[in-house]
Amino acid sequence: MLARKAFTLVEILIVVVILGILAAIVLPQFSNASAIARASMMADDLRILRTQAQVYKAQHAEAGPGYPDGDRLAAPTEAAWATQMTQASDIFGNTAAPGTPGHPFGPYLRSVPPNPINGKTTVQIIGNAEAFPVAGDDSHGWIYKPATLEMKADSPGVDDKGQSYIGY
Repeated sequence: MLARKAFTLVEILIVVVILGILAAIVLPQFSNASAIARASMMADDLRILRTQAQVYKAQHAEAGPGYPDGDRLAAPTEAAWATQMTQASDIFGNTAAPGTPGHPFGPYLRSVPPNPINGKTTVQIIGNAEAFPVAGDDSHGWIYKPATLEMKADSPGVDDKGQSYIGY
């Protein structure tokens, strides 16, 4: 009689237990990877937003984005910031569609990026005399202060290293 080669039930159970242990070790690292990726994306988005605001200021007589018509005495608005960053503009901050004659600058962003933590694209404008909040409240995607070109994420919480999102 020929002996049949096959796995026993005990051998199969041992393999299943070993695979279960390996999965228990590896899965938490994968679930943490998405949070790390969102934090990394937010840091990169903030770098881009800050850099483009500085470029805008350099090309617009030292007036940062957010001031309607480039008037630093006017109250800055979210609408002015978004339009000035995503459309072409003249030296005074007046905007028009890209390619419009007399509007040689910009656009600086294709669109306002969503905050990777809360998914919001809105920008809370902080007045010149106002202080930045110490923590995000998730009411907007970003917080911006035109007088100083400071841009922060409006997200509560901390990353995997314990750094607060608003501190990025």
